[in-house]
Amino acid sequence: MSKAKKKFSAWNILWIIPLLLVLAAAVMMYVVPALEGVRDARTVEGSVDWMKALPDDMPLSEVVLPGTHDSATEYVQLAYFSRCQAYSIRAQLDAGFRYLDIRLDDGEGLPLVHGFTHCTVSGWPWAKTLYLREVLNACCSFLQENPTETVVFCVKHEHGGASDADFAEALGGFIAEKPEFWYEGSALPTVGEARGKLVLLKRFDDGGKLPGVAFNWTDQPGYADPSLNTETNENPACTLHVQDRYEYEADEKWAAFLAGMAAAEVSPTDVSLNFLSTKGHAKYGHPYKYASVLNEKPEGSALRGWIIVDFGTRKLAETIYSANFGQ
Repeated sequence: MSKAKKKFSAWNILWIIPLLLVLAAAVMMYVVPALEGVRDARTVEGSVDWMKALPDDMPLSEVVLPGTHDSATEYVQLAYFSRCQAYSIRAQLDAGFRYLDIRLDDGEGLPLVHGFTHCTVSGWPWAKTLYLREVLNACCSFLQENPTETVVFCVKHEHGGASDADFAEALGGFIAEKPEFWYEGSALPTVGEARGKLVLLKRFDDGGKLPGVAFNWTDQPGYADPSLNTETNENPACTLHVQDRYEYEADEKWAAFLAGMAAAEVSPTDVSLNFLSTKGHAKYGHPYKYASVLNEKPEGSALRGWIIVDFGTRKLAETIYSANFGQ
């Protein structure tokens, strides 16, 4: 082989290797997640309006309420690490989930995020960013069609450099566009008061400027003492009892979840939040790996409080909300 051919061959190898690495990374980040969390095609009768069977005077905090963690991540950048749901917001509501975990950047239009990664409108790497207005439109449309239901809308100021005050002002602009869809009180409502409404839970300090309930709790990263899985956090109008150990492995997380169920405190002013979601010990975990194991476990368990999951399905939502009816 001539020197020129050898040089050309070596150059080809040097060029091909990075290309293969890029392709492999793209497959891991976008193709693999697209195949995970396969949608549950079956219809669960009554999932769209299951709350109609609850009494109006029942405190919302005493409802066994299914919810989703990082609810807007059906499509998201770096999906292998960041994707936590396989359903759109509307599909989650239709499936029976009533608590949405909404993480926002404070940029123009309030983009949906998971950490520093932006949620998008499709699974293509170049897809457009998902913004708050699109999420609110889906929620309001659902409530208009199903006025017996509620959407518990838990908002966290997740990313960006603006102050909480500026963030609250931006969020307030969206609330002012459709005020009839928002619960106006600052205390936890009853089911009757919440029907047909978005109930804003505020994981940021708005100084009392916005309607809704102050709803802050201490972050629970790291590998904490497993005997202290649930932490209590006082807020002006309610007390939160939260298990959100998101860096546990599957067996540790299930033990923490069961402990959270056993310790659940519910009353008109006490909310028990029990997360089934985790990413494991790794700095950048793979949520689906854990959800595929953990989501099978609640069936047959005694469930209480608000239960928040990754990769929620119709079957899982039904398992959770059926606990309200002794099923």
